Amino acid sequence: MTGVGWLAAIIIGAIAGWLAEKVMKANMGLLMNIIVGILGAVILNAILLAVVGGTLGGWIGQLIVGFIGACILIWIVRMVRGRA
Repeated sequence: MTGVGWLAAIIIGAIAGWLAEKVMKANMGLLMNIIVGILGAVILNAILLAVVGGTLGGWIGQLIVGFIGACILIWIVRMVRGRA
């Protein structure tokens, strides 16, 4: 995650994962919220860097990127495993 430290990445990941869990109506725990939020942010940041050449910075920008990335990850898992 650009511009934030490890503790901030965990906090942002937890919030992004929790928001994605609520929006996507998934049933995950705190640890999975953190993992999905951080992974979603990392993956979407990489995509944004490749396509646009930049990414959103700071807490709010990374929260937005993490939320969108987490929603995409939940959607992909549902497509692969079926709606669980």
